[in-house]
Amino acid sequence: MGWISWLCPGINLKRWLLLFAVGVLLCALGLALFFNYQLMGKAEELLFQMTYLTTGRYSNGLIMTLGVAFLIVGFAIMVYGTRRLISSVVSVVLPEKSGSLMETIFMQRKLTHGPAITVVGGGTGLSTLLRGMKYITNNCTAVVTSADDGGSSGRLRKELGIIPPGDLRNCLTALADREPLMERLMQYRFQGDSPLAGHCFGNLFIAAMAQAEGGMEAGLNATSQILKVRGRVIPSTLENIQLQARMTDGTVVTGESEIPKARKHIKRMLMLPADAEAANGAIEAILKADVLIFGPGSLYTSVIPNMLVSGIREAVLQSKAVKIYVCNVMTQPGETDGYGAYEHVQALIKHAGAQFLDYVIVNDQEITAEQLRQYNAEGSMPIRPDIDKIRELGITVVPARLISKDDLVRHDPRKLARILIALIYRLRLFGRGMQFFDYFFMKQGMKKLSKEDK
Repeated sequence: MGWISWLCPGINLKRWLLLFAVGVLLCALGLALFFNYQLMGKAEELLFQMTYLTTGRYSNGLIMTLGVAFLIVGFAIMVYGTRRLISSVVSVVLPEKSGSLMETIFMQRKLTHGPAITVVGGGTGLSTLLRGMKYITNNCTAVVTSADDGGSSGRLRKELGIIPPGDLRNCLTALADREPLMERLMQYRFQGDSPLAGHCFGNLFIAAMAQAEGGMEAGLNATSQILKVRGRVIPSTLENIQLQARMTDGTVVTGESEIPKARKHIKRMLMLPADAEAANGAIEAILKADVLIFGPGSLYTSVIPNMLVSGIREAVLQSKAVKIYVCNVMTQPGETDGYGAYEHVQALIKHAGAQFLDYVIVNDQEITAEQLRQYNAEGSMPIRPDIDKIRELGITVVPARLISKDDLVRHDPRKLARILIALIYRLRLFGRGMQFFDYFFMKQGMKKLSKEDK
């Protein structure tokens, strides 16, 4: 980004440098008056004599040249000294920060004044999205479903009576301004035959913090401080809930982990208890958001369950935010068999009770034949974009090439972040500053995300 970042309005630096320069000039004037004008006159007389001895005549040119030279050298020394002073302070206060001082200041200012983005969902898809969001804004909130009843989260839920920490852990790690070692530690899963086998260290850490701080909300806040999370992670509810799926054949399946195993077509999702209250801050985050993003993630067991919590559905419909749905790239066996993007959107609208979406981001990139064979064996298929059908609902469709280059067919966080940043940029939701500088802000964010993926 270089010197261009110095020109960006709103970084609250140029005004203080100007004030510093004015102070230096006043000090120089004060010193001249203090030492009396005769001293300055003697210096000027000496310069005239030197000019006469060297050129044989009197001239004001040398005086003016020396004046300009002193001005340039003095300004350069002042700028250099200021930069070194600030760099010395920053190196002590933020020793882990590297790179240009101005880039650090520029990025922090833009992030602080970035749009308020609330992401609603759960599962690995949500954490994938959040990895890119933290390079857009510091005002990002994840409202995460708390219905998981399998694996390490399910065990802790039953043994300790807490809400499942797995999805919360993934979101905290994704938003954290962390070192690679801390990320590996939070995601480490114990092996062997001990009672800890299968547990993830991050889940145990969050559970311990919740008990030490007297509750899950306080435990998440403490964990966020330790990990230096850029934003907030809030469970949709703190109550012990169970998901139920009413199938098209009339049967009802209970339990988040049991629903896909039934291998039936879901008609509607339910929640026990039906009147579970939303967690503190979840509704507020939705109502105050500039952008609401739903997904990606399991449609029926990660995204829609948040809409079943008392107060959240009403807040979503009432919110004036721009509402975006990020559709999955592959169907999920036992949940969305045979679904296209249109069926995903329809199911979300059905459970919300009204059409509320402004944009839907769909993948239009084809997967390789080898990837297709691998997923066909699991009963999963690429999701059709259904662009024209979704547009008939009054929703703007944003088709994009979103698949990562990994063996797994999933969203590439860099591609998804780039699409969302471009969309938010077009909507002019970056707050203060000129669009010209927002371009450089986005470019810098993409560079940091690329470095993180390496």
